[in-house]
Amino acid sequence: MTVRAGVVVTGTEVLAGRVTDRNGPWVAQRLLEMGVDVAHITVCGDRPDDLSAQVRFLADQRVDLIVTTGGLGPTADDLTVPTVAALYGRELILDAELEDRIHAIVQRWRSRMSSAADSEPLRAGIRKQAMVPQGAQSISPTGTAPGVAIPADDSRSLPAVLILPGPPRELQAMWPEALDSAPVAEVLARRTQMRQDTIRGYRLSEADLAATLRTAEREITGFGELEITTCLSRGELEMVTRYAESARTAYTELENLIDKIHGAQVFSTDGSTIDDIVANRLSGHRIATAESCTGGMIAARLTDRAGSSAYVIGAVVSYANEAKTGLLDVPAEVIDRHGAVSEPVAALMAEGALKRLSVDIAVSTSGVAGPGGGTDAKPVGTVCFGIAVTGRPTVTHTLHLPGDRASVRALSTTAAMHMLADALKTR
Repeated sequence: MTVRAGVVVTGTEVLAGRVTDRNGPWVAQRLLEMGVDVAHITVCGDRPDDLSAQVRFLADQRVDLIVTTGGLGPTADDLTVPTVAALYGRELILDAELEDRIHAIVQRWRSRMSSAADSEPLRAGIRKQAMVPQGAQSISPTGTAPGVAIPADDSRSLPAVLILPGPPRELQAMWPEALDSAPVAEVLARRTQMRQDTIRGYRLSEADLAATLRTAEREITGFGELEITTCLSRGELEMVTRYAESARTAYTELENLIDKIHGAQVFSTDGSTIDDIVANRLSGHRIATAESCTGGMIAARLTDRAGSSAYVIGAVVSYANEAKTGLLDVPAEVIDRHGAVSEPVAALMAEGALKRLSVDIAVSTSGVAGPGGGTDAKPVGTVCFGIAVTGRPTVTHTLHLPGDRASVRALSTTAAMHMLADALKTR
C-alpha cells in the first residue's frame, strides 16, 4: 500500500528567509528513496498555534507520518515537543537517564571551551530537552537535542510524528536511529517497496525529453505505472523515476528509448552526478584551474568533496589582465590582440596553470558574466574555455550562455565540469 508523509519545517528564521531550509528537501528525498510518498512540505514560525495548525492540516490530508524539524533547543522559543505533546494529549515526563546523557554532552563541550561551572539556567535548559511525551520514544541526541517519535493515536486521526532537531548535521546523524524507532518502523512496514532511478543529461532540453516521454507513453506497456519527474538545474536535466518492482520492465524499455534518442546527451543512468564522474576519473591525476569570470567556482566544485586533496593541486583566480600575465604567463600582446575573453587567452591560461602548478590537466575560463562589459562581438554570456592536458593539444571552446550574472557563472562552472569529464574519458 502507499504510505504518505508530510514534513513541517519550524523556525521563524527559516520563514523570514534568514536561513535557507536544508532539512525539508533532505528528509523528503530520503523518504522518497524508501518508497514513501511525500505529500507536503510546510514551513511555520516558532509559534505553538501555527505548528498545531500545520500538524492538523497534515492529519486532515490523511498522511501516515509527520516529520518535524527544529524547535528542540533549550531556549524559550523551542516549543515543538510540548506543542505536539499537547495536541496529542500526552503528558511530558522527565527522562532522568536522557537528562544525564545531555548533561554529559554539554559538559564535554564546556570543558573544551573552558566555560564556567553549571548554572541554574543551564540545568533548566537541559531538563527541558529531557522532557519526553508519555508513551513516546526518545532518539539519542547527536548534538544536545534528542529526537522524539510519537505513535499515532488509537483512532489514527493523528498520525505518527517524528520530531527531529533543526541543525542539518544533527538531523542527518540521527536519521538511522529515528527510522528504527517503533512508531516510525510501524509506519514504514506498511509501505510498498519502490525503486527510484535517475537519468541525467547535459544540453538536453525539457521539450525534447517531453517529446520522447510522449512517444514512450504510446509505445511502452505499463508506462502509466512509472512516476516520472524532471528538473532542469544548472544546465543539466534530471529525470527521476519511481516505480514498483512490477514495472521494472517498463522502466528498462524507457531507459533504452532515451538512450536511443538522446544517448549523446545522457551522461549518467545510475544516479551519478557530473561531480562524481569527474572525481572518479581524476584518480591518479593532478588538476588545477585558471579562472577569470568563474572566480574560483570550478575549484570550489572540485574541492567540495572529501578526498579531493588527492588530485586538486591548486587554482589561480586571474581576474585582472595583469594577473593573467603575471601568474599564468599569458603575454600581454596576446590579450591586446584578441581580448581577455578569447580562445587564445583561455588556451594560454590553461597551459600556464598546467606548467606553473605542475599538473597533468588544467581548465580555464574567461568570459563576460555581466551585467555590463558586453559588446556586439562578445555579448554578455560569452565564455571561453581551455582544457590543457599533458602530451595533448590544448582544446578550446566558446559558449554563449543565457541569464544574469549568477546564471552565467553557474552554467560556466557546469560546462567546465563536463569538459573535464570528456577530456578525462579519452585519456
